[in-house]
Amino acid sequence: MRFNDIDNLETRTGKVERVWQIEIQATPEDVDKIIDSVMEVDPLIYGRYRRNAFVTAVGSETYLPEENSTSAIHLGAANRAQTFPSVLIVISVEQNRETLGRVLDAIRDVHHYEEPLIFIKDCWASRASYDPHNTNPNRWWNREKADTSA
Repeated sequence: MRFNDIDNLETRTGKVERVWQIEIQATPEDVDKIIDSVMEVDPLIYGRYRRNAFVTAVGSETYLPEENSTSAIHLGAANRAQTFPSVLIVISVEQNRETLGRVLDAIRDVHHYEEPLIFIKDCWASRASYDPHNTNPNRWWNREKADTSA
């Protein structure tokens, strides 16, 4: 099956739809500021939920500033490796150019880097057939009711 062969795929439990997945590297303290800024232009919808984002655990980001970079000008850090705590924020938006443009502007407006690390991927996202009365014992709202004496 080729990637495009899942267009209009519907199953017993849901369907898939095309989205752009956006990955943003940022400092941990900037996560809410970035997501809140995006929320001003896009609700970050996933199913019946808004403000959907995934944030990784804190890792390290490293880079080597060039002579003409802002880091070199303001920190005197040219050609010296820099390492800082960083997280990856992952969001998705509908595949609409205007939406993507507004989201990218919202991220760049509040991101503290001169060149924010933003990656955009062409992806498919699953969308479940929503039923809040579903009796599937694996759903979080049924877990306490499930028989655990196996």
